[in-house]
Amino acid sequence: MRVTLKALRANKGMTQEEAAKAIGVSQYTWQNYERGKTFPDVPTIEKIEKKFNVTYNDIIFLTK
Repeated sequence: MRVTLKALRANKGMTQEEAAKAIGVSQYTWQNYERGKTFPDVPTIEKIEKKFNVTYNDIIFLTK
């Protein structure tokens, strides 16, 4: 099942701030990921995969 970053976060009952802290980025950076304004680098994607128990192919990264 493919999901957006926002859906991953919401399914875990996390705020943007909590999700950001969990993967080691700022809340502003996480907001930009959710909005498709910026894209996480590979190490950050790996943290997202581990924290949310998903694979890269399961995540829908929004684009501008």
